[in-house]
Amino acid sequence: MFTNAIVRRPCRAIVHGITSSPELGKPDIELALKQHDDYIAALKQCGVKVTVLEPDEAYPDSCFVEDTAVLTRKCAIITNPCADSRKGEPLEMLPAIRRFYEEETIEYIKAPGTLEGGDVMMAGDHFYIGQSNRTNAEGIRQFISILNKFGMTGSAVPLSTVLHLKTGVSYIENNTVLVSGEFIDDTRFASFKRITVAPDEAYASNCVWINGTVIVPAGYPNVLNAVKTTGYKTIVVDTSEYRKVDGGLSCLSLRF
Repeated sequence: MFTNAIVRRPCRAIVHGITSSPELGKPDIELALKQHDDYIAALKQCGVKVTVLEPDEAYPDSCFVEDTAVLTRKCAIITNPCADSRKGEPLEMLPAIRRFYEEETIEYIKAPGTLEGGDVMMAGDHFYIGQSNRTNAEGIRQFISILNKFGMTGSAVPLSTVLHLKTGVSYIENNTVLVSGEFIDDTRFASFKRITVAPDEAYASNCVWINGTVIVPAGYPNVLNAVKTTGYKTIVVDTSEYRKVDGGLSCLSLRF
């Protein structure tokens, strides 16, 4: 169960955020703010207390707080993002994280290791870590070493096409994952109950489980129906403006 979430309001510089889909256009900041309001309301509806941080114009992608840290029940792991434009974001998050974690339980991924939270999927006390263009082998080695220090475990998952691990697979508790693309036949997830996501709804592979409810992105009816059929309560939130800068539902919060 989660009790808290941390979010950061999108800044106007989000129009300059990193994107692999320029054909989608630049985000509409007013609509992005409205969608962020709805996202916060959904988090609260799931029963968590939400800490809302002010926008940070120095970092166009700073609303994607998930990449800056992994917050576990035993420790906080501050990441080291790959992109130079995001290197300072984790330090900007530290004051908020220190409200919830003692200093001796805060650990750091250090260069030459890189790691982004979007590549980390928690399933109980085991963490799957995507080895991607954003998270390298040294970052994964450091991350697993920290997990082991606190009595947890981790394993690497090499990626071939998606941006982050959770772009293509999401754990929604009850031994269930949403999988798409390269993860559909991945034997690492063979022990899970799998909801297979079709290519035309692959963006919705990134859903968020919070306290028995699954938040699903708007516009993907087959994924929504599949999640409902599996027995979960659902909330639909539109993240169209964040998709334009490679962001999904999980990217927008730290949940712990």
